[in-house]
Amino acid sequence: MSSLSKGLRKVQVTLRWDPSPVGAPATDLDIVAAVYLADAPHGKPAYLVHFGSRSPDGTITLNRDSRTGQGFGADEVMALELDRLSEGYARVVVGVVIQQRDDALTFSDIKNMGVRILEGPVELANDDLAAVPDATAATVAEFTRDAAGSWQLRTGVCGFAADPAEFAELMGSASS
Repeated sequence: MSSLSKGLRKVQVTLRWDPSPVGAPATDLDIVAAVYLADAPHGKPAYLVHFGSRSPDGTITLNRDSRTGQGFGADEVMALELDRLSEGYARVVVGVVIQQRDDALTFSDIKNMGVRILEGPVELANDDLAAVPDATAATVAEFTRDAAGSWQLRTGVCGFAADPAEFAELMGSASS
C-alpha cells in the first residue's frame, strides 16, 4: 500500500459449508478471532471473540452463528471494525475451528467449505482450507497495525490438530 493508504477499516470474515448428510450428526464450524496487545503481539490473547461473545468495546462481533451449515450464502459472519480498535492492540488473528462431537472430523470431511474476507464489496481473500485437509482448526488471516497506525492483512492458512480450547491458545503462536 502507498503511504497515502489508510489501511483496512472495516472487514468481514464469512464462513460457509454444506450441512451433514441426512442421518449424520450436524457439523458445526466456528470463526474465532484472537486480539493481541501491542506489547505482546504473540503471547496470550488479550481476548477472544467467538460464538456467544464479542469484543469488550464492540469492535469485533459474530453476526451470524450456524451450528449446522444450513442456509443460503454465509453460515457465519464476523465483523471487525479495525479502525475503532484501541491503539493498545496491534494484532488480530482469525481462525476457523471444528466443534468436535462424537466423530473426529477434519477439514477434508467438510463439504463445500469456504472462507472469504471482504472490505465492503471488495474480496480480499478466499480460501477453501484444502491446503490443510487433516487439520481440525486453522488460522486464515492476520491483521496487523503498522507504525503509522494502519491495519494490513496477511493471508495464508496454518492448520492445527487441536480442539477449540487448545486452538485458542495456539492460534497466536504462528503467523498465518
